[in-house]
Amino acid sequence: MGLPKKKPSTSRRDRRWVRYKLEGITLVECGNCHKLILPHRICPFCGFYEGRNVIEIKEKKEK
Repeated sequence: MGLPKKKPSTSRRDRRWVRYKLEGITLVECGNCHKLILPHRICPFCGFYEGRNVIEIKEKKEK
């Protein structure tokens, strides 16, 4: 089994991890109320998913 002859430098070693950077969350627009939500989730604002009403959302009472 082959072994490395020299220790890789830190810059060479760390270059492998450049592609694993953090990214922001992806948001999509709700088709009904046009607010930004997580993809493949029921809209927490209007209760719609894929063009149909899935859950009833209770309206907030104004003070």
